[in-house]
Amino acid sequence: MKRIMIVTGASSGMGVCFASQLARESAEYRNDVRAEKKSLSSDEIWIVARREQKLEETKARILREKEEFESKAGKDLYPSVVCVPMDISGKSGAAAFREKLESAAKESGEICVSVLVNNAGFGTYGEFADTDTEREMDMIDLDCTSLTGITGFCLPYMKKGSRIINTASLASYLPLGNFAVYGAAKAYVLSFSVALAAELKSKGISVTALCPGPVSTEFANVASKGARKEVRNGLSPEKTVAHCLKKSRKGKLYSLWAFRWKFKAVASRFVGRYAGAWFTYKYCKRPSN
Repeated sequence: MKRIMIVTGASSGMGVCFASQLARESAEYRNDVRAEKKSLSSDEIWIVARREQKLEETKARILREKEEFESKAGKDLYPSVVCVPMDISGKSGAAAFREKLESAAKESGEICVSVLVNNAGFGTYGEFADTDTEREMDMIDLDCTSLTGITGFCLPYMKKGSRIINTASLASYLPLGNFAVYGAAKAYVLSFSVALAAELKSKGISVTALCPGPVSTEFANVASKGARKEVRNGLSPEKTVAHCLKKSRKGKLYSLWAFRWKFKAVASRFVGRYAGAWFTYKYCKRPSN
């Protein structure tokens, strides 16, 4: 049986970190003398995104890390890296990915999706009335529809011990003015993740919702259409992902690494939903083109 890890949105930011750290995690499992740990290793890691050149850069990074790790270990331990250059947005994108899974299962006889990281997504800044409505709909297609579809299509190939990680956001906890659709989309991801965790617990499949605040990625540049090049006060994507994978290995439902993120998540329980939306609309303006 071929064990496969899947990371969507693996062309930049946290997706690159997930791919890199999961590949190393698998190698460490395979290098472990304990049989129960060896069984957790994977044969392949699929890195999925639209931008093929960026995927190749992610693959090159993993191969450099593989060479360094295996030179010390003295044996071949890393999973094979498979680039999947594909637009997974919406129903059609998820369906295309389903075909990829079915083809792999037919070719290998049997596959197990050991880890699924639904990390693909983007946001938009600005008042809803001023933003591009079609772009907002595209965001829902990727952040919600695709995530739901890919999760559903992967589940038949998951077994006890498989793990799902969904990238939600600190924005999941309150409606946000100037970020209305993104906040709503991520609230869906968080709600879906919690319900799915309850449904899959008896099957031994864990679900972890990653709920980060600002992280130093290209998110702001995309959301603002170039008006803001960097995420303001963004924290390390490497540390954010490392914390998330630690929580996932322990079967934890939530991952909020930084204390200030945890504080805001707790504080959101005491702030009215309208009050939160009004405050962020008035005082959390973000540049956009």
